[in-house]
Amino acid sequence: MPEVPSFENGMPCWIDIGVPDIAAAGAFYSALFGWEIEYGPEEIGFYSMCRIGGRDVAAIGAQQAPGMVVWATYLSVDDLDASVAKVESAGGSIIVPPMDVMTFGRMAIIADPGGAVVSLWQKRDHAGVGMMGEPGSMCWNELMTRHVDESLAFYREVFGLEGRQADLDDSGYVEFFAAGGHRVGGLMPMVGETWPAEIPDHWMVYFAVDDPDATAARCIELGGQAPVPPTDIPPGRFAVLNDPFGGHFSILRLDPRTS
Repeated sequence: MPEVPSFENGMPCWIDIGVPDIAAAGAFYSALFGWEIEYGPEEIGFYSMCRIGGRDVAAIGAQQAPGMVVWATYLSVDDLDASVAKVESAGGSIIVPPMDVMTFGRMAIIADPGGAVVSLWQKRDHAGVGMMGEPGSMCWNELMTRHVDESLAFYREVFGLEGRQADLDDSGYVEFFAAGGHRVGGLMPMVGETWPAEIPDHWMVYFAVDDPDATAARCIELGGQAPVPPTDIPPGRFAVLNDPFGGHFSILRLDPRTS
């Protein structure tokens, strides 16, 4: 699916990362995924667009606060103010209240009941990514949580997402479906010794790749890490990587039989 014409309410629509060195991050991701980077001017905080074949796939910006470097998932919303108004009563919290982003759209940043941070986006001129599921572009977004029941109730109440148990393995994996019936994301319960206590609830961004093994090796060559090396899972073959700043993300070659 190289082009994405529209996004349903609650569907991941955009991703970006805040880093201490935009130029260095741009060089890393360009070499890893083949991105074309348009570095932004100072008046927009050097926010830089990442493209494949002229289509937007992500953005790199300046890190706004010390601490972890993270890829942010944005959920598309039809009415930002109405969505944010439901957050606290559903057990979440508001980190950044609704704000205009020039003529591009409106955004807010919230945390769900488990503390996982997610951004919200109401489009104006910019709807979100122009490509999904192609090599180097976002292909999946997944909530990793220790608060399964609370999270399912939260995303249902605030965004109308329905959680359905996936018949993949015995992990308890849940898939999110939007009101229109489309599968839009996943939820992985963080249970057992696989998940160290210091890892908080969070949203994980997956990028599609043709060869997870070669991509993981290239990441290491470029100064990154592969804390979870290429591994076969029911949907395909994946790995968890870190960029040189510690920003974590996953890569995935989807098994055609599961798409």
